[in-house]
Amino acid sequence: MSQQHLPPAQWYASLPTYYASACMLLTDPEGRVLMVKPNYRPHWAIPGGVVDAGEYPHACAEREIAEELGLRVRAGDLLVVDWTPPMGDRPHSMINFLFDGGTVIDTGQVTLQTSELDHYGFFPWGEATRMLPDTTSARLPAALRARTESRTVYLPAR
Repeated sequence: MSQQHLPPAQWYASLPTYYASACMLLTDPEGRVLMVKPNYRPHWAIPGGVVDAGEYPHACAEREIAEELGLRVRAGDLLVVDWTPPMGDRPHSMINFLFDGGTVIDTGQVTLQTSELDHYGFFPWGEATRMLPDTTSARLPAALRARTESRTVYLPAR
């Protein structure tokens, strides 16, 4: 018995759709976490953004750090992969990649992109975690664990 397969275009069109974002964990010489305050959201965030079509997640993180903060930083180890289901106005799941950006030695080099961001700052880990919305707050403790254990942490939906 032969099995009929869909043509590639139809098969790909039938697959689930996901959104992807990428961000970068940056710390200062005192070990505090760099956070940004977007002007289009009520909460603070880990710097990063949405992955463009055809863009690699690590390249997205590097691009966003350059655009938002004026820093040229290479994405290091993948610290966290976070998956969240559709919620609110977002009809598809979101996959977030959190890369290690290391230490910003000269914090005076940060140049804030004022068209999207109101503020930035370096905060202790616990305070930075509390500044995030509930849907993303688990990323920072996971990133600290990933840095400490030299391994990627996967965060399925909570």
